[in-house]
Amino acid sequence: MRKPFARLVFVLILAAIPAVGLSAGAQAGALGPPSTGRVPAPTISPPDGAVVGVAMPITVTFGAPVTSRAAAESSITITASKPVTGTFTWPTDREVQWTPNGFWPAYTDVTVQAAGYRTEFEVGRSLVAVADVSNHQFTVSIDDVVVQVFPASMGKPGFETPYGTFPVLEKFRNLIMDSSTIGIPVNSPEGYRLNTDYAVRITWGGVFVHGAPWSVDSQGYANVSHGCINLSTSNAGWFYNNSTIGDPVVVT
Repeated sequence: MRKPFARLVFVLILAAIPAVGLSAGAQAGALGPPSTGRVPAPTISPPDGAVVGVAMPITVTFGAPVTSRAAAESSITITASKPVTGTFTWPTDREVQWTPNGFWPAYTDVTVQAAGYRTEFEVGRSLVAVADVSNHQFTVSIDDVVVQVFPASMGKPGFETPYGTFPVLEKFRNLIMDSSTIGIPVNSPEGYRLNTDYAVRITWGGVFVHGAPWSVDSQGYANVSHGCINLSTSNAGWFYNNSTIGDPVVVT
């Protein structure tokens, strides 16, 4: 159930603009092709009504390349029921992401308006997973209480799991993992093509948390993967079933 906004909401960013979007003219032309004189219609993620994890970024994708990033950013207003600060990044010339500094507070209601378009979503409970490369452990906390500590195996030398904080991006009950997609020919000594269960993607470059029954003997003791976080099938199933898009996986 969605909770009502607090009496006082916090406008996180940015410049004050009419709720219907930017006016036509110089500002609009800076966002879209000058010949149109209109702001490119954006799409906003998370979508309306979504419930997401505490590391979820807000992504606004415009309908055409943006020629003035400052004007595009000033067309975005983010309002939350709990105070949050964050920063913009531009993955492409038509896509801007706003990421909270640290994490969203759990159980926060958020409204996003961009160039006259609007979406509302909810940040749910705080599930945070920590993958400890040195100790070979995968620890999951919910609302600051540790609920699971799983033995794990991360990337071996030459294929190290990247350090940092990564939000859950998508989930697959079954997934064929093919080394050629990350530049390793299947027929090479390090090549592979494996059917995996409970695959939870945390980077677009191919890092997943997934079931790996072939490495159970190494989980908790040694890092033997090609960069993914290996868990037993049952432990990976628990994480798959309990995680949601935007939950952070912190690799340390």
